[in-house]
Amino acid sequence: MTIRLGDNAPDFEQDSSIGKLHFHEWAGNSWVVLFSHPADFTPVCTTELGLTAKLKPEFDKRNVKAIALSVDPAESHQAWISDIEETQGTVVGFPIIADEDRKVSALYDMIHPNASTTATVRTLFVIDPNKKVRLSITYPMSTGRNFDEVLRVIDALQLTDSYTVATPGNWKDGDDVIIPLTVQDPDVLKQKYPKGFTAAKPYLRVTPQPNK
Repeated sequence: MTIRLGDNAPDFEQDSSIGKLHFHEWAGNSWVVLFSHPADFTPVCTTELGLTAKLKPEFDKRNVKAIALSVDPAESHQAWISDIEETQGTVVGFPIIADEDRKVSALYDMIHPNASTTATVRTLFVIDPNKKVRLSITYPMSTGRNFDEVLRVIDALQLTDSYTVATPGNWKDGDDVIIPLTVQDPDVLKQKYPKGFTAAKPYLRVTPQPNK
């Protein structure tokens, strides 16, 4: 199954490090970062889950819940969590899905046979409170993810959901934003962008970030 942007995030029930988990019910009205890792007790994954745990205050500010997945059993996850907390100096405050039967991996197309026929690659989804998939990123097994980029994209998604703007390349929270080409009426421009804008070209109009 291929998951595309704007699709409904498939619901599921599966075992996890915190017991049986019903995904949509667990997600509630939060944004979700759902990410897979190839295996427990592996070095790159240990650093990734440690980073995710340390980002909890940043996720909380953005109404985001994190949830990880691998095809290892829940008992393995629970034992590995102790190693993560010891080596990374943090507390793992999010669940790890135990996808032994690969049900969720299949739903979210997390196993790429040319990389591994059994283990999940480093797939990551950002899912909004309406259970729509808003971002998907896939990394190879040998490359750890950039979680600063995940936060950056969540900031951009939440901003563009609230205001009629787009974000330029390398945008970070607080930077200027772009006025979409769909907004042309002069009165609407004044209403929506009271701080004004500069236009390097008619199609390239830049305005200060609305909520700053």
